[in-house]
Amino acid sequence: MKKILTVIPICLLFLPGLSQQYRNFKVSIYCTARDVAQMNDTTGFLMPRWVEISRQLKVDKVYLETHRDLLIVDQKTLDIAKKFFGNRGIEIAGGITYTVKESEHFQTFCYNDPQDRKKVKEIAEYTARNFDEIILDDFFFTSCKTDEAIKDKGTRSWTQYRLELMSEAAQNLVVGPAKRVNPGVKVIIKYPNWYEHFQGLGFNLEKEPALFDGIYTGTETRDAVLSEQHLQPYHGYNIFRYFENITPGRNGGGWVDPFGMRYYDRYAEQLWITAFAKAPEITLFNFSQLARPIYSTFLSPWQGQNTSFDFNEMMRPVNYTGAMPLKPATLARVAGFALETADKTIGETGHPVGIKSYKPFHSTGEDFLISYLGMIGLPMEEGPEFPEGEELILLTEEAASDPGIVEKIKGRLRAGKKVVITSGLLRELQVKGLGDIVELRYTDRKVMVQDYTCGNYRLVHGEKPVLIPQLQYFTNDSWEIVSGISGANGWPLLHMADYSKGRLFVLTIPDNFADLYNYPPEVLNKIREILCGALEISMEGPSGIS
Repeated sequence: MKKILTVIPICLLFLPGLSQQYRNFKVSIYCTARDVAQMNDTTGFLMPRWVEISRQLKVDKVYLETHRDLLIVDQKTLDIAKKFFGNRGIEIAGGITYTVKESEHFQTFCYNDPQDRKKVKEIAEYTARNFDEIILDDFFFTSCKTDEAIKDKGTRSWTQYRLELMSEAAQNLVVGPAKRVNPGVKVIIKYPNWYEHFQGLGFNLEKEPALFDGIYTGTETRDAVLSEQHLQPYHGYNIFRYFENITPGRNGGGWVDPFGMRYYDRYAEQLWITAFAKAPEITLFNFSQLARPIYSTFLSPWQGQNTSFDFNEMMRPVNYTGAMPLKPATLARVAGFALETADKTIGETGHPVGIKSYKPFHSTGEDFLISYLGMIGLPMEEGPEFPEGEELILLTEEAASDPGIVEKIKGRLRAGKKVVITSGLLRELQVKGLGDIVELRYTDRKVMVQDYTCGNYRLVHGEKPVLIPQLQYFTNDSWEIVSGISGANGWPLLHMADYSKGRLFVLTIPDNFADLYNYPPEVLNKIREILCGALEISMEGPSGIS
């Protein structure tokens, strides 16, 4: 029997229990080259910061960066830092950030330039001499458009040129040289959070994971409104799952930073989402940030309303070094408290499940939509291969990059399964054979709706109007399940068509994906009921739940 879970925006508080280390994941700290360069001052810099951090947070590992923005940490300082952490039983790995000047729109090396190539190779070799594990932070891509790069590109697109260039650079400038210096070294590539656009800058999710010894996931989402990326909170979960599905068992962990934070709750939530995605390791960026003082200005307006992040509970005295408990003083305690909260429950959860979705390598279309769907209570599980054998799958516009996608959809329907496509995918496929399944059209007309019906002859009113594309169909050939109403007319929000032994659904996506959040609970509940039909649990409630 299917269970119905009613969700409200107030979560139960899980009180953390202290133990020697976290039971369900390791915790690492990334130390930038600017941090590491100061670690030769053990008394004035390294020791006081480490004492403050380690009394508030359980740490298993540190990454010591050798290069960032042309700053290379000298050997003597590296030796001091390695000895300091090694003497305290902390696992040590190296890090590299291949930037020339972050402040200039993340200026990277030009991997076609002989001098840059030489420098990149030297950095890899130097780091491999010092560490048996190296992680590349975020910036192993190229945005270079010099005259030489333009000439080198030739008639290729920038995407194709950069994909080929960076795969070659990975082999010949980083992994190969590192392993010649240290045959046992493991080189890990940490991917940033903007995976929908990787191919345009040379990140090659199709080939690169096999070139490296493992991958790592940037699960930082920061503030969905104020940050330039506008990544939704669910994105941190979804991107980890997508990368895990690309290379199962080789996704080393998730990575979170406190940047763009308005409230401590948001920082804690990013850590929880990473943990619930089943990241085996969580890396905190960075050493200096964890030493930032705790300020009351970062308290959320809803503190005291029994939510999951309880600032007052977090501020209870603590000390993991065995000394007298002291009042928390820095951001390290926010991280420690959040991780303890997650650790208490993660062990009770099983393998993540969700509605299977298909993002072919290097595809674009309805970018980042999956994270918005996650935020209306649709548990998503994205992968790079077409999902075979599932009772229901969801396909966005990105699936149109697969030239065989219509036949694959037909195959699932002939097998008696259900396929949900978005209106964006309908637009792409309506001239590529989808009409064999249903004669349904994405028109160039738009409509603003604020009222809805869900098949029960009852009008439901939304708080805000939503702009949607108008879909056109033949009466009695296909059917509206959920409709958007404006005046005396209506249009499909969730549409259904039978084909062979299966059933095709079309989910209309608003022009502004965030308008999905403006659908009233009755509309969202009906969408969840249909799309979560093959899962054991469905959710009821407003948007903003996952």
